[in-house]
Parts: sequence; structure tokens; C-alpha cells
Amino acid sequence: MSADTATPHGASITLRRLTKRYGSVTAVDAIDLDARPGEFLTLLGPSGSGKTTTLNMIAGFVDVTDGDLQIDGRPVADLPPYRRNIGMVFQHYALFPHMTVTGNVEYPLRQRKIGKADRAAKVAAALRTVGLQDYGKRMPKELSGGQQQRVALARAMVYEPSVLLMDEPLGALDKKLRDSLQLEIKRIHGELGTTFVYVTHDQDEALVLSDRIAVFNNARIEQIGTPTELYEHPKSVFVARFLGESSLFHGTVGDPRTVDVGGRRVVAGRGDADAGAAVAVVVRPERIRIVVDPGAPPAGNAVPGRVIQHIYLGNSRKVEVRLPDDTVVLVRESAGSITRAEPGQDVWLTFDPDNAAILPADATN
Repeated sequence: MSADTATPHGASITLRRLTKRYGSVTAVDAIDLDARPGEFLTLLGPSGSGKTTTLNMIAGFVDVTDGDLQIDGRPVADLPPYRRNIGMVFQHYALFPHMTVTGNVEYPLRQRKIGKADRAAKVAAALRTVGLQDYGKRMPKELSGGQQQRVALARAMVYEPSVLLMDEPLGALDKKLRDSLQLEIKRIHGELGTTFVYVTHDQDEALVLSDRIAVFNNARIEQIGTPTELYEHPKSVFVARFLGESSLFHGTVGDPRTVDVGGRRVVAGRGDADAGAAVAVVVRPERIRIVVDPGAPPAGNAVPGRVIQHIYLGNSRKVEVRLPDDTVVLVRESAGSITRAEPGQDVWLTFDPDNAAILPADATN
């Protein structure tokens, strides 16, 4: 079940010009952001971009310097964390080592003075949801990292918060386990219908989990959208590079949607700029084709280059190609369309206009 089909009972979150300053350093710079009830919203960005500080302001762990923060239309910036009806899952589990699994999950219910019978029922339901119904008597040290993270998730959801915040919860796990738990988290979100706000710097994780993604950069939000919108229609080179791989062809705008790239005329189906402007034409590596024939350039968009190296990836391979201006672009060839291009070989790179976008060059560095 997806969040689209679950009945949402989570809260909305509204941020308006939300700001956090530490002295002269602005960690979050007047951002606007909305999380819809029952949505899975991911805050994605590099270290120091402001995503975790934003999450901690929503949680109440960090004071707001300026701006407005509301949960379900109620201002909460002055409320302590325990009065916001929020669950929190951290990267390093934060389990009580002297308590059993049941004791850890039960702890927030005891703090809320829930009766014994209700506590037992809620704990049992939470452990079933995360697949640990037979692990209640175990101690944290007897569990794997993935199991400990499931306990942390059960503890965060057991009192049925309207918002569940997750700060890099899978960052300490190996790739295979991380991939498995991503699917579990997606399933749990669909079952609960709670609003999830999830922080990560892992682009693949964001693409797998999210209804929408807010891409952070330098304390601001560069772009917000669905995974498909951000991947297919990035509004800046930063977003194109951070969310998936991208190849950049630098040039100067001629006619609208036309760019001179090293003397070759390239047509882009999206984006535009003023004539004479320096821009980058952005194309996803899997949408570039290599033509090995050293003769006349192919029809349509064709940029010359020389193969530097290729990297075998099993079901695909990456090919690095150096352009005449020394820019290195990446091409990803699927197993069924691998060319004979070898290092040192001159090639043409071709791509359809519909797969190319013109973006401002001032965002490429």
C-alpha cells in the first residue's frame, strides 16, 4: 500500500521563512516548506546544507531564530518537543541498553501514563508492524543493527504520533540491509498514513521512499517536487547533479533552445536563456548514445569527444568521455547496447533534444 492509497491521519507541517542563525552563521535561511497530511517528505542535501537543522526545529530540539512553524495549523515554535505529538528516529538508535525490546518500545507509553493493558496492546501492535513480534524479551545487544533500528522505529510510532521525523536512520547500515529497510519503511508509512519527514544525503534512498523531495543547498531549498519531477525537470545544475548523475555540455545560447557547444549546434527541448548567455546543457548519462564511426557527425545533436575509460557494472557500464574543452562527461550504456568504444578512441556523443535542458551556467560550480 502506498501513501496515495492509505487513509492519511498525519498532521500538516507549515514552515514560512523559517530561519536559524548561530551568531553570524545562517544554518537555515528563510525557507518555505509544506508537508501534507500523510505525506512522505524527504529533506535531501549535502552535509551542512540545513536539512538536519530544519528537522530539529520541527522536532523542537533547536530553537527557531525567525519565521513561522505550524503543525496542523497550530504555531508550535514555543512548545517543548513533548507537546508537539512527534515521533523521532535517529541514526544511532538511542535505545536503552538495560531495557528489553519491550521495555524500550513501552517507555514512551509509560511516560504518557498509559494503562498497563493498553501499553501491552500498543507494544504488541508496534512490534508486529516492524516484524519483531518474537523479539520482545531480547536485549538491544542481542540484536543486529537492522533489528535495533526497527526497535527504534517501533518506539517512535507506538504512541501514534501525527508526525514521524527520521534523521539519517539507515546511515549506519550496510547497503544490502539499507535497501531492505527502505522497502520496510515505505511499507510502514503506507500502513500508518502518518506524516513522515525524512532526512538523508543519499539520493537513491530519497528516490525510493519519497512522495516529494526538498533539495537543500547552502541553507536554502533549491527545488521541491516529486522524484520524477526533480529527475526529469531539474531547475538548477546543482539539483541535476545531486539527484542522479548528469552530464554537462557547456556553451553559449544562440537562438532560443539552441546552444553552441564547441562549434557544434545543440538543440535542447527544455529551458531557455538570453542570446549570448553562458549556459550548461544537462543530459542524463543513460540518455546519451555513443557513435564510434569516426566519419561525418551523425544527424541531430552530436558532440565530439575522446573516450577516457569505461567501468564495468554488470548490467551496465559507465564510459567517461573528454570533450574538446576538457569537460569530462559520463555515458551509461545498458547491457544490451554497449558499444565498442575503447579508451583513446574518438567518438560522437548524440542525444535527443527532448532529453536535454538548458540551465544557467552560474549554478554549475
